[in-house]
Amino acid sequence: MQDEKYWREKLTPEQYHICREKGTERAFTGEYCDTKEEGAYLCRCCGEALFESNTKYDSGSGWPSFYQPKTSDAVEEEHDRSHGMTRVEVLCKACGAHLGHVFEDGPAPTGLRYCINSASLELAKREDSDG
Repeated sequence: MQDEKYWREKLTPEQYHICREKGTERAFTGEYCDTKEEGAYLCRCCGEALFESNTKYDSGSGWPSFYQPKTSDAVEEEHDRSHGMTRVEVLCKACGAHLGHVFEDGPAPTGLRYCINSASLELAKREDSDG
């Protein structure tokens, strides 16, 4: 497991605050909020593949939203009772980075909305096979 000094050197101050201190970015400001490019969304901290672009949708929430993780063991969930609310926090299973929260108001087929901070993600774009 990496120490905090490592994360402070690897991440920008905003990424560190969100990923390691469980912060959040302001709605509609994240790099991937409106992205439609194809590829895999990786954990900003460790590079683990977390979500695929074909499960991303526009939830209107202001954060990138996905209806399911790439695999069932890519993320883990914990109850979050901060800020006077009860929510389900989503973390990278590989490194423990805070990603966002999951809600039960998403589309079919899962009915889930993984509401994820752009600062917690890095898009590995799918290469165009025609080029």
